[in-house]
Amino acid sequence: MKLSEIARILGCRLEGEGEVEITGVAGVEEAGPSELTFLSNPRYIPKVQTTRAAAIIVGRDAGAQRIPALVSENPYLDFARALELFYRPPRPAPGIHPTAVIASTAELGEGASIGPYVVIGDRVRIGRRAVLHAHVTLYEGVTIGDDFCAHSHAVVREFCRIGDRVILQNGAIIGSDGYGFARRGDGTHHKIVQAGIVTIEDDVEIQAHACIDRAAVGETRIGCGSKIDNLVQIGHACRVGQNAIICAQTGIAGSTVLGNNVVLAGQVGIINHLHIGDDVQVTAQSGVGHDVLAGQKISGSPAFDNREWLRSTAVFQRLPELQRAVRNLAAERKK
Repeated sequence: MKLSEIARILGCRLEGEGEVEITGVAGVEEAGPSELTFLSNPRYIPKVQTTRAAAIIVGRDAGAQRIPALVSENPYLDFARALELFYRPPRPAPGIHPTAVIASTAELGEGASIGPYVVIGDRVRIGRRAVLHAHVTLYEGVTIGDDFCAHSHAVVREFCRIGDRVILQNGAIIGSDGYGFARRGDGTHHKIVQAGIVTIEDDVEIQAHACIDRAAVGETRIGCGSKIDNLVQIGHACRVGQNAIICAQTGIAGSTVLGNNVVLAGQVGIINHLHIGDDVQVTAQSGVGHDVLAGQKISGSPAFDNREWLRSTAVFQRLPELQRAVRNLAAERKK
């Protein structure tokens, strides 16, 4: 595909030779002489000088380039869109594999592709163009919208509700029992029935082996457009707002509420019954034990303001030096 055609499709301004033939896209260090790359992080500017790429997507303030460039309002987004021009994930043909087990009361929308050993329970309703790969299981009473995709070994438990254009990656579990037990007088534990459900709104992606627990009563809800990474645990009765980013190995205890556009970096832990406001950012490996107001960026365990945390970590590295200085002062006083 010619670079000028890619520019037209992406709506980018072309600078330089538009007849360059592009065969694929790659990162700035890996790109070959017929590939398109991108620059969105100033840290990689030196690498642009040595890239072998045929052309590059850059921001409006990047200046002149030594190779043809597509000038973009959002280079990273347009790189992602360019990637789609060269690679489309394989989509199985519509139809039902003979090994699938589908209840007679289940309703499948048109264009569904049901893979080997899929199990679909009683009174399940699935919208149009669903793709269920091998070994997916949908329990009784599940309701799912259009353009659903579930990869192998994903599970949706009884009565959960899923919107349109939702993707479940391999082994994602929706609606597993919340972790609820009442302690008896003799120290043993009585299991609390988890009678609630999980609701997943439109355009959510839940990646491999993430677990979204059902509520004891009411619901656990994941808001529209949110993206949940591998190995994330979201406890019972949590509410996640719209367009949240929750990165790998994060754990959120029950009944916590996250606002819209929240970002939780990898291995964040949040205790139960907290309220995290809109646009909050929590950096990697932070432990949150208190409510967080909208717009804050916090770090550390226990987590506090990111700027204060950065200053504190700088001091922490100097503690041995400071300790020696204090000991010297103490010794001088004794003389």
